[in-house]
Amino acid sequence: MNYDKAHELARAIKDSDEYKAFLAAQQNVSADPEASRMLADFRQKQFELQMKQMSGQEVGQADIEQIQKLYETVQLHQEIRKVLEAERVLGQIMEDVNRIIAEPLQVLYGIEQ
Repeated sequence: MNYDKAHELARAIKDSDEYKAFLAAQQNVSADPEASRMLADFRQKQFELQMKQMSGQEVGQADIEQIQKLYETVQLHQEIRKVLEAERVLGQIMEDVNRIIAEPLQVLYGIEQ
């Protein structure tokens, strides 16, 4: 297989407006110590909740309410909101690209389109 197309795709992603918007938003948050700390705290809580789920531990209502309140709080900060939105958009692009790349393999698993 020739990997040139994969490298071309990586460059196209890096050159995309969506990727550039994500980097700019991330840099703005990094320049603000309070916003940076808030986002880091939110990500840490998200990670802890995901690890709890993956290890089979029960995620209680208190856990869910805590992460929801934290999300609402970080959403109030304009620069953090921009990072989260840019991440969402970039994540959707990556999902779309992965789906397109995986299409030829669907035949192997008997998945019809």
